[in-house]
Amino acid sequence: MRRATEYLFEHLLVAATMLFGVLGFWNIFLEETAAPNLYHYLHAATVFIWMLLLLYQLRLVANKRYGDHRRAGLAVLAIGPVLFATSALLTVYSAQKGLVSEEGDALIVQNVMTTLVLGLLILFAFVLRQRRKLHGAFILSTAILFMGIALFFTLISFVPQYKIEGPETFDRFQSAGITFSIICAVVGFLLFVKDFRNGWPFLLAGSSFTLMELTRSSLAKNELIAPLTELVGSMNQAFTFVGSFVVLFASLAATGVLNARRSRGIEKTQLKRLPSTD
Repeated sequence: MRRATEYLFEHLLVAATMLFGVLGFWNIFLEETAAPNLYHYLHAATVFIWMLLLLYQLRLVANKRYGDHRRAGLAVLAIGPVLFATSALLTVYSAQKGLVSEEGDALIVQNVMTTLVLGLLILFAFVLRQRRKLHGAFILSTAILFMGIALFFTLISFVPQYKIEGPETFDRFQSAGITFSIICAVVGFLLFVKDFRNGWPFLLAGSSFTLMELTRSSLAKNELIAPLTELVGSMNQAFTFVGSFVVLFASLAATGVLNARRSRGIEKTQLKRLPSTD
């Protein structure tokens, strides 16, 4: 019974992220006027695969299948940089779209910072992979990031007091932002309380949206939103995707994860070759 409930909150986090992901991006993919492009499909696919991988890893850990969990970690090593690269690519695309329309990008700060936080969470998960629970907390904290984004779009799409119905209701963006930031902070805190020693990555991820809003307010006050949008929008899409992938993959490889796995394989081979003492 304990095994079934030990990771209940973590399973609920991933499930809620996937649910809000469907609701939040319903308009982009399934509404009558929907016009999704390659960027949306690519990012949605990688996020969905990532969530499924998190669920699979959770099941392996819950069933004490640590060997299979380590082997499945190779998928994280590959998909993590792809996820980071698609997030960076969508950030650049969004900024360029805002520049072309001359309307700017209202989510430029959140897009940039979410991408950076995502990359750091994945990187630190591998740096601290020897501490199993802390490693898991870092990996699962990425779900809070995606849940927050999806929850924001769910609020402005389906909840009347947050729906955008014209220029006179643009202030609802801020209201929705405050609401989902509070929810994410609470979720992060609850997971932190569950394990004070290893749950602090959840606390960091949950509070990151509040930091993003403070950063956005500071940049807006100093009239730096437009320059940031122009900077990000000036980046080449192909270079952004490839460069982001290479940077994170190289960083993960630099943690020694590949060498560690190769060493374990060599040790197992050598043990098999030892003469029997029977």
